[in-house]
Amino acid sequence: MRWLVTGGCGFIGSALVRRLLGVDPPPPGGVQAPVERVVVLDALTYAGRRENLAPCLDDPRLALVHGDIADAALVRRVLEEHRPSALLNLAAESHVDRSLTGSSPFLHTNVQGAQVLLEAWRAYGGGRFLQVSTDEVYGSMAEGQSASEASPLAPSSPYAASKAAGDLLVLAAVRSWGLDAVITRSCNNLGPRQHPEKLIPLMIAHALQGWDLPVYGSGLNVRDWVLVHDNCEGLLRAALMGRQGRVYNLGAGQERDNLQVVRGVLAQIGADPALIRRVADRPGHDWRYSLDSRRALDELGWSATVPFEPALEQTVRWYLEHRSWWEPLLPEEAP
Repeated sequence: MRWLVTGGCGFIGSALVRRLLGVDPPPPGGVQAPVERVVVLDALTYAGRRENLAPCLDDPRLALVHGDIADAALVRRVLEEHRPSALLNLAAESHVDRSLTGSSPFLHTNVQGAQVLLEAWRAYGGGRFLQVSTDEVYGSMAEGQSASEASPLAPSSPYAASKAAGDLLVLAAVRSWGLDAVITRSCNNLGPRQHPEKLIPLMIAHALQGWDLPVYGSGLNVRDWVLVHDNCEGLLRAALMGRQGRVYNLGAGQERDNLQVVRGVLAQIGADPALIRRVADRPGHDWRYSLDSRRALDELGWSATVPFEPALEQTVRWYLEHRSWWEPLLPEEAP
């Protein structure tokens, strides 16, 4: 099977590519994906790095193409040259804070790019199309409630709105063109090689530098967390086993408020909790995300296998052992 992975040099995308090429082992009972070739199409922005695929770069089954998914001519050339049988779209601008100060890149990649891929895939006559999305499209959930795949979309940030728009374009392609597409919506991922603009690597990096750890508002906003390797298992199961036109929530049921997460990082590093600094809350900050993932369990046989605390320990250990990966991404002085 030939796989085209857009955004394959990013955090989740590179983990998926390493899994496909056998560098990262599957979790117990993980699916075995047939792999003849993996083609990565990535714009190599600040969050997409060749280094994330370093263990795979000598694998003759890997082809790395530098380019923009919104470049229709390039996408057509990639499809004709490499003839993939499945397309996994993980290319995205994904940082909420950046979307609040400038939404154009998010619309370009997450909306226009998704539509370019869909139109090219339809013209090419490809098979399975997987759109990788986020729990943020559902907006905030009240205590005791979880979003199912039938829940209304209520995004609060330009990032979440752009991902919701991409999802709707995929569903429209299924209904209008009969495209063989599925969508996954995952909770927050943690693990190695995540850019230090995101919460957990940001806190790790700041703590190791002795810098203040900025926490929005009360710090009690709640997120669900899944280890990136568990999430990749869900993505592969959806790609291989999902039903056409279906949406699959991939939540781990491991909700923690932000202060719990930050204090967990500090405890593992042995850093002073006095480094925590409350900052003004960001606009439209959703209070709580929560997913009902019973469909993924029933139809894909997927559930998270690694609890939050061991996943956090693995993540902190990787950043401790790979300072050369993340230190160049930090500002020269404390922000």
